[in-house]
Amino acid sequence: MRRSLACATAAVLTAGAFAVPARATTPSTSPKVAYGYAWPDGKGHLRIVPKSAALVKQQGFLGYRLTTLAGAKEVRLDYTRAAVGRVTVACDLKETEGQVALDAKGLGRTRCKPADLAASLGRGATPMRVEYQDGRAVRVNEILISNWPNSRTARGTIERVDDRTVLFATGGKTYKLGYSYMTYFYRTTARCKDGWLAGRPVNADRNGLGKRACGPDDLARALRSVEHPVLAKLRFSPEVGGVDEVWEVYGDA
Repeated sequence: MRRSLACATAAVLTAGAFAVPARATTPSTSPKVAYGYAWPDGKGHLRIVPKSAALVKQQGFLGYRLTTLAGAKEVRLDYTRAAVGRVTVACDLKETEGQVALDAKGLGRTRCKPADLAASLGRGATPMRVEYQDGRAVRVNEILISNWPNSRTARGTIERVDDRTVLFATGGKTYKLGYSYMTYFYRTTARCKDGWLAGRPVNADRNGLGKRACGPDDLARALRSVEHPVLAKLRFSPEVGGVDEVWEVYGDA
């Protein structure tokens, strides 16, 4: 009798020991959700700073009003396996062209592929709702913005992060900003492809600001030629995290 009881007790303890690892494999957290302006961050990845989102109806469509969320930190996510919903009626459209595809929650409902999202992100900031877990985006839906934030202009120093991102220090703050194919770069140099402040300031105004209009590829090339922060004037949007215009500054003009 004692032997049978001992064997039964050992069996229960053994079963309990194996039950603990089984429970440990259960996901410990539920997917998180972030609303905000997404930027490309390497192949198959995006970065987004979570915002507070409010759904509003404006001009016949459902849009979102995004505001700064105190303490929010940037999230970098792999979206290569995510379900993608665009606000355009076709996956390959750059703009809505007057027709939008939204569900009852104001989320893009045209089913697309991660490659379509990559093309959209390649054009610049993309307002979206991202559902994610363990560093991966599970579902990505584009959204429409009721009021796009205004830009402001300031002088400071910029430092290259990569060919589409800079750190801009001004007024005691540093902003991480992205730029797109629509970003203008005004140069003091003779040619768009010159290095930063290369040669004489033949295209500088009286305040030392560049006047020659160039493009984002020229900005990327020029910033690769320096290894330290450089003086510049920017028109940028802190809320969106983007750069609209960059002026090269020549101090002795």
